[in-house]
Amino acid sequence: MEIANEDFPTSSAIMASPNGLSTAHAQQPLFSFGVITDIQYADIPDGRSFLGVPRYYRHSIQVLQRAVDNWNRLTKLKFSMNFGDIVDGFCPKEESRSAVEQVLKEFDYFDGPVYHMIGNHCLYNLPRSDLTAMFKIPSLRGEAYYEFSPSPEYRFVILDGYDVSVIGRPLDDPKALEAIRFLEEKNPNDDKNSPAGLLGPDRRFLMFNGAVGKEQLEWLDKILKESAECEQNVIVCCHLPLDPDAATPESLLWNYEEVMGLIRQYRCVKACVAGHDHKGGYSLDSHGIHHRVLEAVLECPPGADAFGYVDVYRDRISLVGTGRMASTEMVFES
Repeated sequence: MEIANEDFPTSSAIMASPNGLSTAHAQQPLFSFGVITDIQYADIPDGRSFLGVPRYYRHSIQVLQRAVDNWNRLTKLKFSMNFGDIVDGFCPKEESRSAVEQVLKEFDYFDGPVYHMIGNHCLYNLPRSDLTAMFKIPSLRGEAYYEFSPSPEYRFVILDGYDVSVIGRPLDDPKALEAIRFLEEKNPNDDKNSPAGLLGPDRRFLMFNGAVGKEQLEWLDKILKESAECEQNVIVCCHLPLDPDAATPESLLWNYEEVMGLIRQYRCVKACVAGHDHKGGYSLDSHGIHHRVLEAVLECPPGADAFGYVDVYRDRISLVGTGRMASTEMVFES
C-alpha cells in the first residue's frame, strides 16, 4: 500500500503519547500478544513510494528481528500477530519464495504461535494457496480467514480482505471476475490503481484493495452470534482498515460499510485492528468500537522500529508501542 506518511489525529482520552500509557490501571492483563505489520522485506536498494515517502526494504527484516527479541524478553506474550505484507511487491519474482521463507524464519524464533494475515504485497509475490500453506493459516477449508480464542473471555476474528480481489487469483476465478466487474463499475480510470476523479471514501475502489465475500460474511455472522451468546469480547483483525476515520480513503476495504453493518449488530466486537495504511491511525466509531491501524515497519529508517505488544483486559486493551508505533489505550464502553 502506498499512502502518505502523515501524522494521525489523537484524542487525549484514548491515545497516549508514543510509548507512554496511563498507569491508572494496575491489574494484570488476561493475556498479552505481539503486533507488527507491513514489513515488506526485499533484498533491493531503498526506495520511495509514489508519494515520495522513503522505504527501507533491507532494514525491515532487522526491525522484525528486534521485535522478536523484544517479545521473547517480555516472556509474558501468549502469541504474536503479523497484519500482512511481509514481502514487497518490488521483490524480484525469482526471489519471492526465498524472501517469504526468510521472513518466516525470523518469526519462527518467537517463543509462541504466530498468526498471519495475507496482504496485497504477499499476493503480488505468491499465489494465495502457497501463502496459506506457508503461513500455516488454521482455516478449515484452506481459506485465509479464521478465528481463535486465546482465553474464554476473548475471540479473535481474522478477515481476508482480498477474498474478492483481482490479485492473487487466476483471472478466470469467479471471485476475480467479480472483482473485475466491481472495479469497472466503481472506478472509471483505465489504471484501476488510480483514484483520479474519485472523492472521499470512494477513493478506495483501487486494484490493490479488495472485499470480504458472501461466504466469508456468512461465516463472520455465525462467529459473532456464537461469541455474543458466549459473552466473549471480539477483536476483528484485517490487513485492510474498516473505518474511514482511522485511515486514508485509498486504504479502505471495498465493502467496509457492509462488514461494519454486520459487526455493529453485535455488541461483542470491541476493536478492529488493521495494517496497510503505513502512517497508522485511530478512531472510536459511533457504536463504541475502537479502530487502530498499525504503523508500518517498511518506513523505519536504519535504527528505527515499529512494533508493539497488546495487554488485554476485560474492559480494555492497551497497545504498548515501540518506535513509530504509538501506544494506545482503548477502553470499552459498558
